[in-house]
Amino acid sequence: MKTLFIESFVDGQSIQDIFIVTEKKWSHKKDGEPFIQIRLTDRTGSIRGVIWDNVKTISDNFDHGDYVQIEARVTTYRDSLQLTVFSVKRILAENINPGDFIPKCKRDPAQMFHQLQSQSRTVANPFLNTLLQKFWEDTDFVEKFCIAPAAKKMHHAYLGGLLEHTLSVSILVDRVIKCHYRGIDRDLLLTGAMLHDIGKIHEYEYTTFIDYSDEGRLLNHIVIGLRMIDKKLLSIPDFPRDTGQLLRHLIVSHHGIREYGSPEPPKTLEAVILHYLDDLDSKIMGIREFLEKSDPSLEWTSYFYPMERQFFKGTASC
Repeated sequence: MKTLFIESFVDGQSIQDIFIVTEKKWSHKKDGEPFIQIRLTDRTGSIRGVIWDNVKTISDNFDHGDYVQIEARVTTYRDSLQLTVFSVKRILAENINPGDFIPKCKRDPAQMFHQLQSQSRTVANPFLNTLLQKFWEDTDFVEKFCIAPAAKKMHHAYLGGLLEHTLSVSILVDRVIKCHYRGIDRDLLLTGAMLHDIGKIHEYEYTTFIDYSDEGRLLNHIVIGLRMIDKKLLSIPDFPRDTGQLLRHLIVSHHGIREYGSPEPPKTLEAVILHYLDDLDSKIMGIREFLEKSDPSLEWTSYFYPMERQFFKGTASC
């Protein structure tokens, strides 16, 4: 039975417990001697581990994706905790509780989905409204949509994260339009917000830990999502060609630039708004999750590599 979780680790602590190996990589010291870098994960987070001694013998005991019993000591390296690992033993999957290893959204998925459905009913355009209802009536889609993560690492990287992120972006869309900007096609933008990441239900695998699927690595969620939308559109008679084209553009461009995965940059006002609200929610949640895991006794966080900076916590509240 698992008793120690990564979020509670402190420098100098001895660890003997079960984790899942989500990364395993051979490296070499300056003198040419091999060592192994691993990443161990449970439902509270992940931590880097290093195997310096008996490398070959220990390596033969486990592979990437295994549940393992480890003996290790917590150390600090470049302001972050890591593990010096002394032993690793593979554990059979039937002997563990999966709920100890995959993080889960703190909010109730059923309530979030009900809120999203209610908001979708306010879409006045009959074609876009019908498209959304086609997805909500697809029980297989809804089951995956409510449990899928929104990312592997940076933000909403937990079960239910995709639904939480989608709802957040959809709420932001309404608040931005109602409070400030006029002349925006709300129905189009809101539909795009609700569907922009649906391809992630197939981009990730999340039975034992969150990782990319083969389909996700080969195509990515933008291409997958377009396919899913096009399939639903075929079942809606006389769906306006221009509306379909503008909706596809929202999906294609929501990452902003080609370097971040979008085949085309945003070229409509609705696409620009969706891109920035999607990016805003992703960044804010990524930062908040990082703040929650940082040392509460310090005013500044350790270095946050995704945004290449430290964050001040003196007045921050998660």
